[in-house]
Parts: sequence; structure tokens; C-alpha cells
Amino acid sequence: MITDDDRDITEVLPHEAWEELKQANTVLVDVRTKAEWSFVGIPDLDALNQELIKVEWLAFPEMSVNPEFTGELFSSFGDRFPEKIFFICRSGVRSQDAADYVTDVLREIGRETLCINVAEGFEGDLDDDKHRGTKNGWKNRGMAWRQS
Repeated sequence: MITDDDRDITEVLPHEAWEELKQANTVLVDVRTKAEWSFVGIPDLDALNQELIKVEWLAFPEMSVNPEFTGELFSSFGDRFPEKIFFICRSGVRSQDAADYVTDVLREIGRETLCINVAEGFEGDLDDDKHRGTKNGWKNRGMAWRQS
């Protein structure tokens, strides 16, 4: 588990997120864009009997914060909020921002839900050739995924 004393959000590596998602009342939220889901793929949680929640944090093509983000996210929970929400994006930056934001909103409304960022994201960091998917990340670490 990765921690940073300057942040409220805990980070876990992809395999740690997978293990945590085996527990009841946890969810994985993919905050990438619709284009990324379609062309790059998505985490496949079928083996965990879980459904991936997909909500754009930054709306494409403007890449501005989705004003409906928390509304869309919270409505996906129905009448039961999870105990832990894991956030994932391409490399872990947007998901960190989304986790920070949701943590603040949850505090304001008095909810005890833990927001956790998936470090490295779905595609991982850039390698020396400026390519993603070869160095680290969900896909590179062999976690289940599929084209959508």
C-alpha cells in the first residue's frame, strides 16, 4: 500500500485493488473518457462478480471536469453506498483528483466511505520510448481486462 502524508487518499497497486475488490461492499470506478473505454479497454471484474462503474471525470473533448460526476457516481450506488471506492484512470492522476474530490463531498454529506486511488492506472506510466502499457499499470501487471 502506498501512502503520502500530505494526502488524505490512500493509493494501492493494481493487484492490491483486485484483492480488496474481492470484499463485499467495494466498487471500482473508471474515470477515464468514453473514448478510452472503447479504444483502450476496461478492467474486467467478472471473476469478482462485480460490475465496473464508468463515469468520466474529465469530459472529452474539452477535458473539463464533468459537472455531473458525483450525481452520476452516487446514482450508480442505488440506495447503498459502498464502504470503499477504488478510482482508476489511465495513469493514476485523474483518478487521484476524482478520489480527492469525492472524499471532500462525502465528508460534507457525512458519509463514512473510503476513497482509494489505483496507482499506475490502467495503462501505466510512460516508458523510455514514450509508450504506455509496457512499464506498469493494470494491463501490464496482468490484471483482467477486456475491450468494450
